[in-house]
This record gives sequence, C-alpha cells and structure tokens, in this order.
Amino acid sequence: MGKITRLSFLLKVLALACIFGVNAESPYRYYDWEITHGMISPLGVPQRGILINGQFPGPKIECNTNDNVYVTIYNKLDEPLLMTWNGIWQRKMSWQDGVLGTNCPIPPNTNWTFKMQAKDQIGSYMYFPSTGMQRLAGAFGAFNIIRRSVIAIPYPEPAGEHTLLVGDWYNTDYKDLQNRLDNGNGMPQPDGLLINGDPKNTIITGEAGKTYLVRVSNVGTMTSFNIRIQEHGLKLVEVEGSHVLQEEYDSLDVHPGQSLAFLVKLNGTVKGYYIVASTRFARTAIQATAILRYNGSVVGPSLPLPIGPTYEVHWSMKQARTFRWNLTANAARPNPQGSYRYGGIQITRTIIIQQSVGEIDGKQRYGVNNVSYINPDTPLKLADYYNIPGVFDLNTSRDQPSPGPMVNGTSVYGVALHNYVELIFQNNETTTQSWHLDGHNFFVVAFGANSVWSPDMRRKYNLVDAVWRSTVQVYRNSWTAVLVSLDNKGMWNLRSAIWHRRYLGQEVYFRVWNNENSLKTENDIPPEALKCGKAVNL
Repeated sequence: MGKITRLSFLLKVLALACIFGVNAESPYRYYDWEITHGMISPLGVPQRGILINGQFPGPKIECNTNDNVYVTIYNKLDEPLLMTWNGIWQRKMSWQDGVLGTNCPIPPNTNWTFKMQAKDQIGSYMYFPSTGMQRLAGAFGAFNIIRRSVIAIPYPEPAGEHTLLVGDWYNTDYKDLQNRLDNGNGMPQPDGLLINGDPKNTIITGEAGKTYLVRVSNVGTMTSFNIRIQEHGLKLVEVEGSHVLQEEYDSLDVHPGQSLAFLVKLNGTVKGYYIVASTRFARTAIQATAILRYNGSVVGPSLPLPIGPTYEVHWSMKQARTFRWNLTANAARPNPQGSYRYGGIQITRTIIIQQSVGEIDGKQRYGVNNVSYINPDTPLKLADYYNIPGVFDLNTSRDQPSPGPMVNGTSVYGVALHNYVELIFQNNETTTQSWHLDGHNFFVVAFGANSVWSPDMRRKYNLVDAVWRSTVQVYRNSWTAVLVSLDNKGMWNLRSAIWHRRYLGQEVYFRVWNNENSLKTENDIPPEALKCGKAVNL
C-alpha cells in the first residue's frame, strides 16, 4: 500500500470514529490525603481538630461528570477512620460508600484508596468522616461535579463560582462529646456557626454587573440554617444534582446534609455586603457572617445585618414546596432530566420510617420503628458477599412503627433491584429532622404539616415535577413522603443526618438485590478491599 493510500485509509478510519463515537476512557483524578489531629480555634477556643493535609476545612474535590476519582487516605489518627461521599451515587459500587455497613474502617497508621466514578452526576455535594463522632472535629469538604462541555446548562454561563460550607460547631473535644453520648447523656446545643471554618472572616469576590454561582452545603451535625446576602437576590438553580425551576428568593433554608446552588448577580453599589447564615427553629438564633466584596471596593459592608426567619416552621415548609424539578433542563447526560415520568410508576412497597427515641439499659438511644441500629463487627456488604451467617437478619427490619419498648437490632430491608418504594418519614417529635439515602436520589413528593401520614394523603402528592435529591428534611410533628426507584444494586445506608441520633442508632440499610451475577448490575469486590470481623481471613 502506497503512502498516499495509507494516509487516505487512516483519514477514513478517523472519520468513521468521529461518526460512530469511539469513546476514550474517562479521565482520572488522584488525591493523596493525610488525616491528622491538629490544633484549631474556629471560635477562638483552642481545640483538637481533624485536618486533611493540614487543612481545615478539607480540600475541595472538583471533577467532571464521569471522571474517575481516586482518594488515598493515610490515617494518622489514633483510631479507625472512614470517609463517606454524601450524595455521590457510587453506581454498582457500594463497596466504596465509606460507611460501616459497606467498608471496614481504615486502621491507624495505614492507608486505603477509595476508587469511585462520578457517573452521570453533576452538582454540589460534600464529604466527611462517617466513623463515630469524628466529623464534629473537621475533615469535611466540598465535592463538586461539573458538567461535561457537551452538556448545556439552563442558565447563562456564570462569571465564576464560590463554595460555602456552613455548619454548627462545638468548642468541646469531639471525643468528650462521644463519651457523653456513650454514657447516656444528651447532646448539648452547638456553640456557634461557621462559614468555611470561620464565624466572620470568609470573603468571596466578584466583578460588578456579573453573575456568579454560589454552592452551599450544610456540613453541620444538628442545625438547619438560613442563608442570605445583603441587598442581593438568590436565584436557586440546583439542588443536590438536580436543576430546578429558577425562582428568586431573599433567603434559603438548608438542612443538615443538604446542598444547593444559586446564582447571585452583583448589581449593587461597588462595596462590600454581608452574607449571613443563622440557625433555624429556635427562639434565639446563632449566626455567622461572611463578606461579598466587589472588585475594586474600598468600602466594607455596613450594618444592620439582613434579618432572616428564626422559629417559623410553616415559612420553611412553604418555601420547600416551591422547589420544583426543571423539566426542560438537561441532566448529566444530554437528555432531559424531566423525561422520567415517575408519577406513573406503580409503587411496590410502602415503608414508614418513624423516628424513635427511648432508653435501652438506662441509656439514651434513637432508632427507626423502635429498633435502634447496632453496627456488627463485620460489614453487612462483606457478610452478604461471603454468605457469613449471624451478621444480619432481613426479618429484623419493620415496615411500620411497632408498639412496645425500643430494642437493639441491625435493621436491613431486603428489596429487589428496581423496586419502586414509597418512603414515609414520620416525625412525631418537636424538632426538625433530616434524612439521607446513599446510592440514590428520591422524589420529594409531599410535606405534611402537623399530622400523621395516612394513605389518603397520596392525593396531595406532586407527581409531575417534585425535586429529585438525596437528603430531605422532616418538620416537627409532621411527615415527608418520597418515591425512590432502587435501581442501584448493593447495600445502602439510610440515616438521620442529625449526627448524634445516627451515632445512637437512627439508621437502617437497604439490601438492593437480584440473583443476576453480572458486572452489568454490580461490580465485583475490589481485590484490595479491607477485611475485618468474621471476614478477616476470607
């Protein structure tokens, strides 16, 4: 074959590759994190924090849709550690979820690598340690997934973006607080609120006349907050990976474990403006401030601070009901996110998740339907994979509240892959709660005010454009209904995002299963998976 003929042949091959879409492997991003103790003073009181590469808060993970993300954890603490990736689906890979039901913890002075893919996701998420009460001391950060360039966004390209990690904070050492819970005592109220690890000194900047995307995550462990920017509107555009109808708000409530993103146009006088976050549902609010500074400004922000809601629960519920899926927007893939007609799918099972509180052996415990979760020595996923008996029993879980005293148990719900489940979060207590489901998003179809859920409440469901997310609030003396397609095979954690409640038993697992042994439905166990408990020698 002559040179010209070979060149012509190669050009034809390249042309066909472009036509038929020969795909290269998605890019890889590598992070090496050394987890250590270190002295920090977020509220002016020196205390022991948990740092990542010496940073508090931890470094931001930023990747594109479908990127492979490898995070190697070097555990330099004096105790085991796991990191969980709140809102990252881990498609077919609950092995990497980073909770005690799926992973053995990383022992001190060892390392392990989380290998995950941001498969078909975009949006604002977070990570934090899931073992014990470690997240009270830090080691949390942002996990932002950016769309691929071929995917359109339903708003003009912003001039830039900022991330705000907002959460409550305690001056007490996290191990002292954990011991307090272990001894049967209640959790105290937080000492303050932080924005990016500081109560008042965080500054974000921008140019007058331009619009910026601001990502906000509630990295706290107990408290809902309201966020607002002095003399600026907040145009909500994304909630935990879902594009939403672009309503403009004076302020937004964000509950524990939740993330969202809004656009802010810098259309004011060139100066500084206060950003205020304040706690919700208490007569007296705790607040933190940051500053939005226009480029070229020599004038700082001025008082008074913008006032936000404090105790008003109905105000928050009314706002939450305005969050709607944008049915004309693209998802992480180039197809409309609203093409999924979730309202027409037959419900296969209804599970009522009623929060329980009580005592076992004279100590405070929390639970679901009067079962307080106990972590076995062997992760559920390992026990399931190796058919190890005596670790969990699918008959322990309860689909409805049960009378009688609270009991300890390891609640695992057995559901078939692709079951369409109705979850009812029933809150008969006087505090607002928050719930998160790993490995999935769900449609938040209804909030019920001051009532107990019953089947006739279904007539109030939003079956057209309910927001699709992974974390939802449940208001005091009320209920929240969600619909979820359990389409991700594996073992998945459903937990209270109020962290001391989760630590004391308010969580369950879903075993999403079918009998097909295929890489199409679930990836194999990683060859380097840590082994512990009854699986240590397997």
